[in-house]
Amino acid sequence: MLNVAGISKSYDDHELFSGVSFAVGISDRIAVIGRNGSGKTTLFEIITGNIVPDCGSVSVRRGTAIGYLRQDAQPSADQALLEYVSSSSDVVTDLAHKMQLVQEELAEEKDHATVAGLLRELGQLQELYEARGGYDSEHQAEVVLSGLGFAESDLGRSLSEFSGGWRTRIELARLLFVNPDILLLDEPTNYLDLETQRWFEGYLKRYHGAVLLTSHDRAFLNNVVSRVIAIEDDGVVFFRGNYDSYMVAREKDIEARQATARRQEREINRQMRFIERFRAKNTKASQVQSRIKQLQKIERVTVPRSTKRIHFNFAEPPRSGRVVIELKHVSKSYGQHAVYRNLNLALERGDRAALVGLNGAGKTTLLRILAGVLPFERGQRTIGHNVTMAYFAQHYIESLNPHNTIIEELRNIAPDETEQRLRGLLGAFLFSGDEVTKRISVLSGGEKTRVAIARMLTRPANFLLLDEPTNHLDIPSREILTDALDAYKGTICFITHDRMLIREVANKIIEVRSGQARVFLGGYDDYLWQSAHPRDGASMVETRSGQRQLVLASGRPSSPLNKRQRKALEGELRNEHHRALSPVNRRIEEVEHEVEATAVRIREVEALIADPSHYEDSQNVVAVNREYAILRDRMATLTAEWDGLTAEAERLKLEYSRALESLTG
Repeated sequence: MLNVAGISKSYDDHELFSGVSFAVGISDRIAVIGRNGSGKTTLFEIITGNIVPDCGSVSVRRGTAIGYLRQDAQPSADQALLEYVSSSSDVVTDLAHKMQLVQEELAEEKDHATVAGLLRELGQLQELYEARGGYDSEHQAEVVLSGLGFAESDLGRSLSEFSGGWRTRIELARLLFVNPDILLLDEPTNYLDLETQRWFEGYLKRYHGAVLLTSHDRAFLNNVVSRVIAIEDDGVVFFRGNYDSYMVAREKDIEARQATARRQEREINRQMRFIERFRAKNTKASQVQSRIKQLQKIERVTVPRSTKRIHFNFAEPPRSGRVVIELKHVSKSYGQHAVYRNLNLALERGDRAALVGLNGAGKTTLLRILAGVLPFERGQRTIGHNVTMAYFAQHYIESLNPHNTIIEELRNIAPDETEQRLRGLLGAFLFSGDEVTKRISVLSGGEKTRVAIARMLTRPANFLLLDEPTNHLDIPSREILTDALDAYKGTICFITHDRMLIREVANKIIEVRSGQARVFLGGYDDYLWQSAHPRDGASMVETRSGQRQLVLASGRPSSPLNKRQRKALEGELRNEHHRALSPVNRRIEEVEHEVEATAVRIREVEALIADPSHYEDSQNVVAVNREYAILRDRMATLTAEWDGLTAEAERLKLEYSRALESLTG
């Protein structure tokens, strides 16, 4: 559908990429990855024709529609939400208008020949309208909006009532509804909470078309893409597989290049020793010149930079008491909207708690209450013995002095630290050599975030509270942040939409929902399993030794599962699965029966339309035509429902299978 041939692009003296060629097929799922500023967005802008490449070409097969979601896209109209999304297809809207005009003419026309011509025209329009999803447009728009986290009460709200993040979601919903042949998505998960991300992943997997996307969310890339286009410093790399498999292959390639480079360097040194030794001897002049020419022809092997796990001994924070912080009966409201009522929560030394929940559920409010920067109406907040706090949010980045250099920012916090140690800490955060003397004012958002986190860990508190620390960070920077938090010895409570960060750091998940904070022991995958399979307050967690244990509602772990316990839990899981799946299967059968009956009636009506005597009564023609449209509409609705039901049945079966594996693993 899309061919990119030999495109190159530079700005001033900086080359983004050169000679890039690739093709996109109808079922491709392609990630375009690279550090911030590497040219990912520029590549998308070239594909859509908004930027002209320095050389090369982009060709699109005739009739192929491309949909493009920019970062921070915002709707410009001011309509009701459902109307804005469901009317976003110009083709569908135009066809609906034409159908209405033909139907109005049919209602007034008496001439049989003219009526017959109008009916043929109407039939053609209806076929096109159905093919474009027109009969089911509002339902499809509602499905997409619901999946992206919009409530039914939002559908009639004006676009101007939504905040920036939600308005970006609206543009994503509009794009998904239009259903183009190729989706270009530039950081589509930036404003999606974890639950919505999971729905979006499933939607993209089932999408009937090609998808090219950029994202710094490693879990999202692993779950969606099957090809990688990596814009590296030394060129553009193409790879078949997801992000993790690309990284494994990249590390192997780097190791192979390093070995080749070492061998090449040894050979160059050997030749150079010969040249230096015999340069002044006339009898060896021809050999020396020959070897000099050979060295000039050698194409040096370049080794791309690899982000390794950091190895740095961060300063250990002072030890706190066992209970780090406790909230008792806390209530917090904004005007008439009660966010929390009678909230109770405690964090203990060593907890690495991730706050999860839908956007707007109150995660940031809870973190700010814990940090002591947001007052509340009722309740008590108690800080534990010897607890020192550091709260990372956007204001923390803004507190950096723009006139300071990077190393001066750290030196102000730790004046007694040696230059070598400060440079070592900055090196762990990807600032090396002369980069540490850059002014804060010239840094990008991601670079400022790295400086801010490095400054926070120079003299670490024993309780860190982090609100979206991955904002503006590319994948290498997120990996560095993960390593830093993993090495940190204190207590952490954090909010992030990066599931890989949660998976690798968190040992406790706090789900914020409906004004309460529900605590799940274990990591993120345990939380997903527990929330999908509640068992009277008991849950499965993994111990430090890797064994799985049943944890009771009190938080007390039971002994490892014996054979009888496992059999009992397997039976319970089987019963839960049957209870969840049975109504879905029943509804599938009902829908299939209705589809069959509707199909029979459609054939009967089509037989009537094909009968010439049918056109003798114009009023009957209009009535039959209306019934035919209603039947086709109903068939589209039933088909969409059947698709959703079968997908739900498959999801339940997969969850059951994973739960059994988790239980027996």
